[in-house]
Amino acid sequence: MTGLAFLGLVMLVVMIGAIFIGFPISFTLLFLALVFGYFGLGHVVFDLAYFQTIGMMKEELLAAVPLFIFMGFITEQGGLMERLFTAFRLLLAPVRGALFLVVVLTAAVFAMATGIVGAAVTVLGIMAAPIMNRTGYDAQLAAGTITAGGTLGILIPPSVMLIVMGPVLGVSVADLYAAAFGPGFLLAGIYVVYLLLRSYLDPKLGPPVPKVERVTSAWVILKEVAIGILPLGGLIAATLGTILAGLATPTEASGMGAAGAIVLSIAFRKFTFSGLKRALLSAMATSSMVLLLAVTSNIFGAVFARLGTANWITESLLALPLPPFAMLIVVVVLIFLLGWPFEWPAIILVFLPIFYPVVAALKFDLVWFGALVAVVLQTAYLSPPVAMSAYYLKQVVPGWSLLTIYKGMFQFMLLQIVAIALVIVFPQIATAFPEYLQRMAREAPVEKVVDDAGSLEKDPLLAPSEPAEEGAADSKDEAAPAKQ
Repeated sequence: MTGLAFLGLVMLVVMIGAIFIGFPISFTLLFLALVFGYFGLGHVVFDLAYFQTIGMMKEELLAAVPLFIFMGFITEQGGLMERLFTAFRLLLAPVRGALFLVVVLTAAVFAMATGIVGAAVTVLGIMAAPIMNRTGYDAQLAAGTITAGGTLGILIPPSVMLIVMGPVLGVSVADLYAAAFGPGFLLAGIYVVYLLLRSYLDPKLGPPVPKVERVTSAWVILKEVAIGILPLGGLIAATLGTILAGLATPTEASGMGAAGAIVLSIAFRKFTFSGLKRALLSAMATSSMVLLLAVTSNIFGAVFARLGTANWITESLLALPLPPFAMLIVVVVLIFLLGWPFEWPAIILVFLPIFYPVVAALKFDLVWFGALVAVVLQTAYLSPPVAMSAYYLKQVVPGWSLLTIYKGMFQFMLLQIVAIALVIVFPQIATAFPEYLQRMAREAPVEKVVDDAGSLEKDPLLAPSEPAEEGAADSKDEAAPAKQ
């Protein structure tokens, strides 16, 4: 290890310690990058920071972040989630554990219209928790269902996390979206099977909706289902459908989605200027946090690579006497553990650039790896001590203690580990849909195919021979999802 590489390693350790103490992530990254970079590189660190910032600002794909976030807040305020919840509740009322299933199905469908976990968990808690308490549902299982269902929005497209991950991995966001559908619906299916089995084996955990609260008219049920599902389905088709079909880039589709959410909120008579103001302010705050972290982590990563520490870590990991599959497990476990103290923006923007060159050098498919990382990072919302879903739910359901919520979430975290194992053992779960879309795109006329790949511009000040780029280029030529 050279002196500069050791300096970068010290910078990384100081950064992790400062974040654990409680310093703001973005400003910590920028401060450490400039201080350690100036000590190791001199005045060139300021040029490096400037070019990295300009390169990030020129990344058009990131414009989709605030638009999708805004769409999520408008959709939540427009009452679409409440109508969807009501439709499923009327439809599934006679089934044991009906409210469990209603929460998971509502969360899965609504996740395709918004990628905001906090809003989903909060609204589901407001709608479902009082009914569950009144009906006698088990509090732990109910809390776990709401928090786990609400976190599906981070995995199922149009997830904001996948938009940010695409440029980091240098892969198409449309491919990441397609790859995330399989694991996302697999996870929702595992939740449903688990809840049905628990309710069947112990009816006291989740009894059916009382007969006095059921609607017997088939016409009323069909009407509610149509009103609750069809408008939201149209919005999903206008966003995800156009992206996956290659008709629009994620940035263009996010603009259509934001406009469509406003139209639907007007149609449902939920649109107000005060609500629009709240949605704009919330979207600005959330997207500013994500994008500021993207800029500062890009500068930190550039200094980290310039010092040579990134290459040293990659070479050291690859030198370990482990087969490729075992090395992949090591990387996944490290990301899983990082998900406990850190939220997904820090992991995607700071730590993923350190790990993915190893994965690329081992010839694993980066699209498949991105979907796998998305499933792993979903556990960050269900794993103490920084399990944000627990605090979102606690705010709206003060009658449930944090211990009760944690016990409920732990059950679903184990289910997520099962899903992670299935995606690793059967990579076709994530790769089948993007491969199908790629075959369709090759057969379609060239002018109808839109290239939405978003790879961050490489700064000329970075080392020209980074293993990350060589590995990424090699991995794109791989037809198989993983080398096992």
